[in-house]
Amino acid sequence: MQRRTTVTTLISVGVLVALAVSGCGAAPDSSPSTSPAASNFLPCAVSDLTGFKDKDFNELTYNGVKAAADKLGVKVATAESSAEDQYAGNISALVNEGCNLIVTVGFALASATRDSAKLNTDVDFALIDSALSNDDFSPLVLPNVKPVLFDTAQAAVLAGYLAAGATKTGVVGTFGGMPFPSVTVFMDGFADGIAHYNEVHGATVKLLGWDKAKQDGLFVGSFDDQNQAKTITENMLDQGADIVMPVAGTLFKASIQAMIDQKIDGAVIGVNSDVYISAPEFKSYYLTSVMKNLTTAAEEVTLAAADGKFDNTAYIGTLANNGVGIAPAHDWESKLDPALLAEVDKLKADIISGAFVVDSPSSPKG
Repeated sequence: MQRRTTVTTLISVGVLVALAVSGCGAAPDSSPSTSPAASNFLPCAVSDLTGFKDKDFNELTYNGVKAAADKLGVKVATAESSAEDQYAGNISALVNEGCNLIVTVGFALASATRDSAKLNTDVDFALIDSALSNDDFSPLVLPNVKPVLFDTAQAAVLAGYLAAGATKTGVVGTFGGMPFPSVTVFMDGFADGIAHYNEVHGATVKLLGWDKAKQDGLFVGSFDDQNQAKTITENMLDQGADIVMPVAGTLFKASIQAMIDQKIDGAVIGVNSDVYISAPEFKSYYLTSVMKNLTTAAEEVTLAAADGKFDNTAYIGTLANNGVGIAPAHDWESKLDPALLAEVDKLKADIISGAFVVDSPSSPKG
């Protein structure tokens, strides 16, 4: 059964506090430190339950911490989780190991990160893709926790514009895993990109699955129900969609399978990382991916901490600081009009300059 929700549902999730982060940090200086303190610096990372070899959030974050450690000439300590009840214990183990900075991956670790940070005020933490909240979901700021957030609406605008120019049917779709702000922010940008394409070209490309004005759309209800994701996609294909952006982890694979089963000459748009690299078995189906450049962010935050420049101001990834972006069209590039790709590049430049303003209620605010 498809799940329909409204924006009021979001109150139930702590990640809503990402909207209330009170500071927006510029990208830290990524120059390697040569200070004696840096040579004794121990950066650490805790994964969520999918582990550090997920070719996605955890692995990309670890790669950033490792890149910083390599520049510093130090080692990385890690704790890999395989279940949610391991988060607190894994963080505690790294505290006991003497970590100076502990990078925790994803909103699922937000509560465990908060609790450990309160108890260990001499340890710095970087929380990837989430801000902190109290138990009543009110925003919380701690002096030793830096939220690392991403304004993916900016990059999703580019993907929406590209999809609107690439569709052969004039219908595209999107759906989410669950109605978190970190999900709907993609959907908002995607909708804006399609709307902008229609305005520029006098076109009427239709978006299924998300109404930005109402903050209402289609959600699987989880990030692991491949069957439900396939059903949602099938319904969109039946309505004429030939390009779909699932904001639902690996559930894009179900969308591809629906296209294969129905012999649809279509494409999907990945999220978070370049799915052309993480799932190459379906590479002919990828138009692009809306990426959070987790490796860049994790490396910069780690280097800054090693150089004594840690602060609790949120790092917000944007197009301007290369914190977000879209992947190459890869195998699809030869199918696309070069003029369309040039328009996407121009739109990116306009977003960076401020000539085109991207506005999503789910974007982290600086």
